[in-house]
Amino acid sequence: MIVVDTLLQERQTDGRPVRVAIVGAGFMGRGLVNQIVNSVPGMLVTVVVARRTAQGLRAFHEAGVEEVRDVESPAALDRAAAAGVPAVTADHTVATRSHSVDVVVDVTGAVEFGARVALECFAQGKHLVLMNAEVDATVGAVLARRAEAAGVVYTGCDGDQPGVQLNLYRFVRGIGLTPLVAGNVKGLQDPYRTPTTQRAFAQRWGQDPHMVTSFADGTKISIEQAVVANATGMSVHRRGMLGRDHTGHVDELTTRYDVDELRAMGGAVDYVVGAQPGPGVYVLATHDDPRQRHYLDLYKLGPGPLYSFYAPYHLCHFEVPTTVARAALLGDATIRPSGAPSVEVVTTAKRDLAAGEVLDGLGGYDYYGQAETAVITRRERLLPVGVAEGCVLRRPVPRDATLTYDDVDLPAGRLVDLLRTEQASLRTLPR
Repeated sequence: MIVVDTLLQERQTDGRPVRVAIVGAGFMGRGLVNQIVNSVPGMLVTVVVARRTAQGLRAFHEAGVEEVRDVESPAALDRAAAAGVPAVTADHTVATRSHSVDVVVDVTGAVEFGARVALECFAQGKHLVLMNAEVDATVGAVLARRAEAAGVVYTGCDGDQPGVQLNLYRFVRGIGLTPLVAGNVKGLQDPYRTPTTQRAFAQRWGQDPHMVTSFADGTKISIEQAVVANATGMSVHRRGMLGRDHTGHVDELTTRYDVDELRAMGGAVDYVVGAQPGPGVYVLATHDDPRQRHYLDLYKLGPGPLYSFYAPYHLCHFEVPTTVARAALLGDATIRPSGAPSVEVVTTAKRDLAAGEVLDGLGGYDYYGQAETAVITRRERLLPVGVAEGCVLRRPVPRDATLTYDDVDLPAGRLVDLLRTEQASLRTLPR
């Protein structure tokens, strides 16, 4: 919040708040509305986009806002904004084409829809903040390139683990160390979890069972770490990452990696299950200067060659407004792809799948995601998890087999498939 809080206060004093459209009014979307409305001077929620506008109304009402307009056109939204009244709409283009929106936040977790929202944002000159790592891991490289061409910021968010890792990565690199591992701390990993097994947990916290399942079955961690890899150029040791069980402190991980191997890889993304402090993130880094290593030892980071840096928490929607402000006021992305993907997330059967079956969505009953190098993904024609939903199986696939493009027929007319083709022509840019 350093600098950002000052800039937002200036906007508040000047009566020029950063105006935000939030696309998605689920668990996280409602929390974000509440956060901006009640805790972020200098920022304003102009509109919430939801398929069922009642969900958008609920988001405002939970934040203590009673007067809300249901609008169906950009002009109607602009009139509401001019009157100081927030709005809801079922049409995302109402938000993107309004003169009363500076930044759009996608909180949907939907790949195909998220890609359409992104292109609409770029066409209308709106900055885009993602609480949608799924679309970023699937077509983020080409979306970042298109955003750059449009002169707008495309970014993942503070609060989600990828953004927290990149903040830490940038800090570590900024003080002269070389980050070699970017990691995530998990409490549970079971690839065979389903919405049925996770229903009670989801109901307890008011969350969607499919989203909760994607956390438990490893899909989400693979998506998040792919996003980090594609922002840093890091890789993975193997399909699915190392993913060790480790009940000690993350500081102890400095002895668990081969530094020469990490250097040869250009660094690695990874995760551990059960470590402390959870649910945090960590960066392991090295320093080439023996004099500086002496100081790091004095400052209690140990003798090296790897040094541990960590954040003990990530506060999801609480921190997202920081990214909104960074994008709108500083033109700075929290996390974005650096070029062509270095890591993809591939589709692995959660159960024996039969020919003719239509694959369900992320966090469902049919498959889980695993991080894999982009080189292997291309060479073996592996099916990215972000394009799996709606595919029809041409032949049986046994449990734990990774699906390929040759195993499925793709749904017709999808934007995500066109973007994947475009993305295949990209090359990694210098970081």
